Amino acid sequence: MALTNIRNLAIITLILAVLPATAQFKYTFQDPALPVEQRITNLLQTMTLDEKISCLGTSPDVPRLGIRGAGHVEGLHGLAMGGPGGWGRPSVVPTTQFPQAVGLGETWDPELIRQVAAAEGYETRFMFQSPKYHRGGLVVRAPNADLARDIRWGRTEESYGEDAFFNGTMVVAFAKGLQGDHPRYWQAASLMKHFLANSNEDTRTHSSSDFDERLFREYYSVPFRRGIQEGGSRAFMASYNAYNGTPMEVNPILKQVTVAEWGNDGIICTDGGAMTLLVTDHKRYRTFAEAAAESIKAGINQFLDRYNAPVREAVSKGLLTEKDIDAALRGVFRVMIRLGQLDPPDMVPYSKIKDGPDPWTSDEHKQLARLVTQKSIVLLKNEASALPLHQKEIKSIAVIGPYADQVLLDWYSGTPPYTVSPLEGIRRRAGNSVKVQFVRTNEEEAARAAKNADVAIVIVGNHPECDAGWAKCPVPSNGKEAVDRRSIDLEQEQLVRTVFAANKRTVMVLLSSFPYAINWSEEHIPAIVHVTHNSQELGNALADVLFGDVNPGGHLVHTWPTSQLQLPPLMDYDIRHGRTYMYFGGNPLYPFGYGLSYTTFEFGQLKTKSSAVSPASSFIASVSLKNTGPISGDEVVQIYATYPSSKVSRPFKQLVGFKRVTLKPGEVRNVEISVPASVLSYWDVAQHAFVTDEGRVLLHVGNSSANWSSKAEIRVEGGKIPN
Repeated sequence: MALTNIRNLAIITLILAVLPATAQFKYTFQDPALPVEQRITNLLQTMTLDEKISCLGTSPDVPRLGIRGAGHVEGLHGLAMGGPGGWGRPSVVPTTQFPQAVGLGETWDPELIRQVAAAEGYETRFMFQSPKYHRGGLVVRAPNADLARDIRWGRTEESYGEDAFFNGTMVVAFAKGLQGDHPRYWQAASLMKHFLANSNEDTRTHSSSDFDERLFREYYSVPFRRGIQEGGSRAFMASYNAYNGTPMEVNPILKQVTVAEWGNDGIICTDGGAMTLLVTDHKRYRTFAEAAAESIKAGINQFLDRYNAPVREAVSKGLLTEKDIDAALRGVFRVMIRLGQLDPPDMVPYSKIKDGPDPWTSDEHKQLARLVTQKSIVLLKNEASALPLHQKEIKSIAVIGPYADQVLLDWYSGTPPYTVSPLEGIRRRAGNSVKVQFVRTNEEEAARAAKNADVAIVIVGNHPECDAGWAKCPVPSNGKEAVDRRSIDLEQEQLVRTVFAANKRTVMVLLSSFPYAINWSEEHIPAIVHVTHNSQELGNALADVLFGDVNPGGHLVHTWPTSQLQLPPLMDYDIRHGRTYMYFGGNPLYPFGYGLSYTTFEFGQLKTKSSAVSPASSFIASVSLKNTGPISGDEVVQIYATYPSSKVSRPFKQLVGFKRVTLKPGEVRNVEISVPASVLSYWDVAQHAFVTDEGRVLLHVGNSSANWSSKAEIRVEGGKIPN
């Protein structure tokens, strides 16, 4: 008997054991022992047309039939039931808030990201089911699987970085964490956004992201494909923009690729107001009825829009049939069944998440927020061991900067139950024996405070909401949703210069959502660390690193240029024109994958356990890693591939594996990383398949995309990668 059949039989047996022998169901769709498609067919037969149209929104409730649909919530880095975006109206409920997604990426730790998402998924269930709240939804609009191919993109902080393999790995981890590991039910549903190639803001409602099929397959779609096939996500949001001239909401690839090839059989929703934009901005259709009808036919089954009247008009005019709506809604109800919304609560293990103390008050979630924030911090420079600070040697500290005394939240944040600002964290850690003076922005006062202190810590960066209204960013280097950055130069670097002129023992904390061209600071400031916004434990984690209680081990997830002149035009989506570390032709300020430590590491010789790999298999690459310094620390082992034998153009270098490792002083460990042949493949347009070239692939190991210590060779057999 096939393994799948055995599993199905076991699940049915479990269902029958749980249900009372005399259980009776009024409707067939209520019987969890029946096949999913049979249940959905009966449900659709039982519903009225009005009920079906209502379920095309984000809350597929059918009160007459006792169905409470699992609506949508935001959750890029913690369940959002408050925050600047006003999520969870009418009243705010605090929830655990982690670092921005780019900060989660800078941990380079997929297992930790899975734990973060699992905690968020738990809070999401609790909020939805607890009698105390009974709010929110179970479909979480996260993670953002977009690729941050240009750091001027206003929503760079929502993405894990610029690399498709790396982002895909993090997307898989986050989706698995949200949904849980139960074989039948999900804790929460992961709805990825925004499909596809949505990395410009200023013209997103009508612009087209244009590139060839290879880039679609090898780069832009990779995190989404992996999120579905490896992460188990069965939901995503179509983006505002067009791809090669066709708006994504009605693009044939929704069905042809994501459904037919990748297996997404769940939700495909619009972005907010996107159906309307098909008429007003894209000028694709003359009427909203046409736009609604064509969206549904293309694969859309949930609208974040005023869709009701247009759908009714489309049906009345024969542009859309009830059968079209039925076909669309099947995906919605597959997700509802996986969430247990149509099954008896006693059968659904996650239905028990509703009693007890609020989970965001637990020490476990607080400690997780602090841990992931610690691991997200990147040490960019540490000249002459300026860090860590030694408390016994310090009598006074000047903390300077416009955001040092607050934790700033971004648009998709919730409201945290508490926050610890950088200033508060430093004061707590420094203790009563150290005088800590704070100056916000006055340069004269800042210079005086710095001059009179043993150490000056200047905290600069961006405001994640631009400290302005919707679609407004007065400061050129700031960006957010609806606004791209006009500059990558840090305006506040002048404050850094002033502080450094007064005290050469200056530490710069770059508290930012994206990279900056901080050339002067890199040349002059002894120590620089990067940390992102939003974590409720920001101040504690930062102080942990500054005072050496934690050794920083985060690494960058973007190429940081020295100038905007090193970047191609924002709307050039062909990354081969010098974009990302894979094709960057200049010398960056900091390379992709870069990050320092308070200790030192020594890499051994990279080896492979086999000399060749077939298209259907994988191989193990291994390297010895030694902590050659005096304290414990983390290093990120990164493996890159180059392709001297390739018949087609390939990236200059390509990340194919990584692992974050913690070592004690003097400890040596053999680090093994599995590399599937599929990661080394490219898309063959003629064969419409991923293939490998027959020949050599060189593997390089190091701690960034620009710092390799040794290399090895693997022979790859040519052929198609199995589906």
